[in-house]
Formats: sequence, C-alpha cells, structure tokens
Amino acid sequence: MNAQERRSSMTLASIYGLRMLGLFLILPVFAIYARELPGGQDRLLVGLALGIYGLTQAALQIPFGIASDRFGRKPVMMLGMLIFAVGSFLAGVAHSIDGIILGRAIQGAGAISAAISAMIADSTRDHNRTKAMAMVGMTIGMSFLASLIAGPVLYHWIGVPGMFVLTGLLALVAIAVIRWVVPDVPMSAPAEEVGPGQPVPSVLTPALLRLHFSIFVVNFAQVAMFVVVPVALVQHAGIPLRHHWMVYLPVTVGSFALAVPGIIWAESRGHMRAVLRSGVALMALSMFAMAFGYRSEVPLIAELFLFFVSFNLMEALLPSLVSRLAPAARKGLAMGVYNTAQSLGLFAGGALGGLLAKLWSAEGVFLACGLLCSVWLVVAWFVQQPPRRAH
Repeated sequence: MNAQERRSSMTLASIYGLRMLGLFLILPVFAIYARELPGGQDRLLVGLALGIYGLTQAALQIPFGIASDRFGRKPVMMLGMLIFAVGSFLAGVAHSIDGIILGRAIQGAGAISAAISAMIADSTRDHNRTKAMAMVGMTIGMSFLASLIAGPVLYHWIGVPGMFVLTGLLALVAIAVIRWVVPDVPMSAPAEEVGPGQPVPSVLTPALLRLHFSIFVVNFAQVAMFVVVPVALVQHAGIPLRHHWMVYLPVTVGSFALAVPGIIWAESRGHMRAVLRSGVALMALSMFAMAFGYRSEVPLIAELFLFFVSFNLMEALLPSLVSRLAPAARKGLAMGVYNTAQSLGLFAGGALGGLLAKLWSAEGVFLACGLLCSVWLVVAWFVQQPPRRAH
C-alpha cells in the first residue's frame, strides 16, 4: 500500500472499530447489570437489548450505502455517527430495560458499515483492497476482544450508564476524525466497471452465500453466548464481575496469539479453506463443550479460549474471502450483503439466545449454537478456495 492507502484504510478501520467497540462494550456485563432494572429479570428482554441494534443496522445498511453514493461518503458517515451518539446518550439516561432497548436500536440506526466499505474501495487499488477489508475485519475482532477486557473494568468505575455516555462522547470524537483526519478521495463512478448491455454480476452466488451464512453464525454465537456466560462466571465459576477481565485478558490475548500464525499461514500458503474448516469445527466443539462444562471454572475458561481462537480466525478470513470471491464489478455490494448478514446474526443471537435462556437454560443456548455451528461446518466444507494472490 502507498501512504494514502494506508492512511485511509487505518483511519476508516479505526472508525469502524470504534463504533463496534461501543456496541460490544456492554456484552460482558449487561446480563448482570440488567437484574437491577425494571424488566431486567426477563432474559428475552436482556437478549433484545444486546442484539436489537443488529436489526436496525441490517435494515438501514443498504439505504445508507445508497445515500453515500448520492451525497458523499463523509457526510453520511458523520450523520451515522451522530445518530449512534444520540442512541448512546439515550441509553445512558434510561432507567428501564425498555429504554435501553430503544437506545440500542437507535445506536444501530447509524448504519455506516456499507459507506465505510465503499470508501475503502474508493481509496484503495484493486490489488490492495483485500488487505484493507481484512484490516477492517481484524479491527472488529480486536474491538470485541478489547470490550471483553475493558467492559468489566469500566463497569466497576463508571457503571453501564457511564459506559453508554463514554461511547457517545467517543462517537462525537469520531465525527471530527472523519471530517479532518480521513483523507478526501474521489468516489468511484458507479458504472465504470459494468458497461451498458452487460449482465450485472450476482453477489448471491452459492460461493458468496456460504460466506454470508458463515458471518451470520459467528455473530449469532458471539451475542447468544454472552446472554449467559457472564452469569455463569459469577454463579458457577465464583468470579465476581469486577474480576472478569482477569479471565478475558489471558483468554483473548492467548487466543489471538494462536490465531495470528494460522491467519498468516492460510493467506501466504493458500490454505484458507482448510483453516476456515478447522475454525468452524473448533467453534462447534467449544459450544458443545460449554453446554456440559460451563458449571466449572477451568472447563469454562478453556472453552472460552477455544471459541476466541475460532472467532479471531473468522473475523480475519471471512471478509478477505468475500472480497476475493466477489465479482470485480460488485465487491462493494457484496460487502454490503456481508455486513447485513453480520448484523442479522447479531440480532438473532441476542433475541433467540435470550428466548432460549428464558424458556430453557444456559445449556439450551450453548446447544443451539453448537447445532448451528454443525450446520455451518457442512456449509463451510463447500467453500471455494480463492485464487492465489500474485506476488
């Protein structure tokens, strides 16, 4: 990458990561905090509060992407971050689970993922675009991991309301970064790659649908498990919430250190499909193991480690695969569909995870995730090996 491509990719990935950090930050603490709120004893409502932003985000991804084509990337991104800030402040002053659900829904309404992906495409050359998209994927993964470590600490210092207010303030800072730090680049002409009379390449091919389903499952499992994992750490592992970071820090850092060589090996040696299959099998294994081992401290921590190894692999490999398998003329649209599937997974994981926890138990949540990952393993077995990059 040249200097402009690096600056664009890094700043846009940081905006994406900051937004996702704000959405993820309450995951490791909210199931415990919600018990203090009116209606917070209902696990279905807890799950909705965790995942509702994915529904509004999914509904508005494409409209925001279209608006960015018409009005420019930066104005739409700044508007999205302003909406996100409003939702954060509203959730911060809410005194009931219903108020937090409303605030989280407004947070998700600032759906700028497609606009960010489009601006990355505008600012990078084709042979560097996959690197930039993978950078975004890694940033999302790192934001999630950072939220697990920082969430319990911030909860002890400023509480969940303070975390929402902090998120809103950081969103306002992000608006300034978009305005003055992200480089201005010309937008690509919409029709430059597909001429009149030429067929429009599909972004719903079986190869891409398998990847869209993959990111749906990853995010479903990610949110669903956090409806019950914080409670399990307190009740069964005997670890107070303020000390949960002592679990998440070594687990996430260790899993990241193990996943990175796998990512490099997959990319450099052309074994992305094999590593993907291994990661899917690992996530399924971790979920089934949690269903039977979440009541003991050591097994639960080991199972979380396995999950995060798989999660880190997926967040890097999946966006890279989508970018490389999508038609050249429709990479941006393919990433938009991918982002929508990601958002739907977040919502479904929260809603169905909360429902299963309410009607069944924590075992039901983990078993459902394990069964879904088993289906995903069958789907992933037929994922195409992307073409080797030219060196």
